[in-house]
Amino acid sequence: MIRAAPALALLLALAQPALAGPREESAVAALATLQQSDARLLAVGWRLATGNAAYCSDARPAIGLLLQDMAGYAEPETMRKAAGIAGPIAVQAVAPGSPAEAAGLRANDEIAAIDGTVVAALPAAEEEDWRRLTRLHDAIDSSLAADGKVLVTLSDRGEIALKGVPACPGRFEIIGGDGAAAEGKRVVIGRKFVGLSYPEDEFAAAIAHEFAHNLLRHRVWLDTHGRKWKNVRATEREADRMMPWLLANAGYDPAAALRFMRRWGPNHGGGLFRKRTHEGWDERAETVEAEIALVQAVRAPDGRADWSRHFVREVAE
Repeated sequence: MIRAAPALALLLALAQPALAGPREESAVAALATLQQSDARLLAVGWRLATGNAAYCSDARPAIGLLLQDMAGYAEPETMRKAAGIAGPIAVQAVAPGSPAEAAGLRANDEIAAIDGTVVAALPAAEEEDWRRLTRLHDAIDSSLAADGKVLVTLSDRGEIALKGVPACPGRFEIIGGDGAAAEGKRVVIGRKFVGLSYPEDEFAAAIAHEFAHNLLRHRVWLDTHGRKWKNVRATEREADRMMPWLLANAGYDPAAALRFMRRWGPNHGGGLFRKRTHEGWDERAETVEAEIALVQAVRAPDGRADWSRHFVREVAE
């Protein structure tokens, strides 16, 4: 975890994207900014999830599609107009190189139905309700898990059949705040997270750290064994060590994990990196550097690094 945040606060933040004001032009600009951040996060997450699918025991089909629900905003009608749609659901972001991109989906395409279910018929509160969006993403995942395909109906183009490709399970979403966290199924990044301004490979390292928590099932382990500072520190160290493995398989330089730590650490050493649940940033950098050497030693000629065989776990399943 880059910075801790209560689960309830994360959910509330997800339901409340900030608007510059009620005027439509401000809403258009706010939506575009949010979509740019979501697109950057989804692009990195997609590379990590698909690049490491061969080593995830629970890999499943995915299409690289993130939706938005107007009910999730504080001013649903204003945001609906900003997106240029008549209904409540549209595309938020599409991952480069994904089946969704290959099918021609793009931001603000209006979604009329998922597998024949009319999305507007699903219940939602008048505003600031994130639950329908979660159900829609769950429905897509369930359909893909059943037969590898999902049928998406666009308001202007009709039905499009999407076939998933193998990916490690996970969702990547922008929320409120300035931190980053792993929630078991999701990796969530605050809109003000400083890593969004870093070079892509270093930003990817931050996402890889959070994704590692989910892939290694750290939340489940901590639920069972308790969140004593020694236990949390062990999971944080293991996520740090996992970063270069995930980066290598996503086509990034594994050394980006070390560059991220050296860029992030000195400027944030007074907070996160001095908590008892985390080692000092310089210690973490040394751990990452040592792991990079291990990754390089076992990489195949094509650059891939099989962490399912070579990564040494510190936290027992």
